[in-house]
Amino acid sequence: MLLSDGPSEDAIAQLDLFDRLQLQSVIAVCRASTTLSDAGCKLFDQSRRQKAVANDADRLRRFLHRFGLNRARLTQTY
Repeated sequence: MLLSDGPSEDAIAQLDLFDRLQLQSVIAVCRASTTLSDAGCKLFDQSRRQKAVANDADRLRRFLHRFGLNRARLTQTY
């Protein structure tokens, strides 16, 4: 399981391998970053250059929300 209070084992099992790998990578970057904005800058390092307004934190927040996650839950220690 990725998180003790994150998506259930059943929910994770129903994700495609692509989505599981992407989610695991995003979680790792978020945990290694000091803020959601910092993580967003790292994760969207190329596509942010093409946007008039780079709102990386909001893009990342919406991605995490799809899996019932947020920055606070990712940085909790268990």
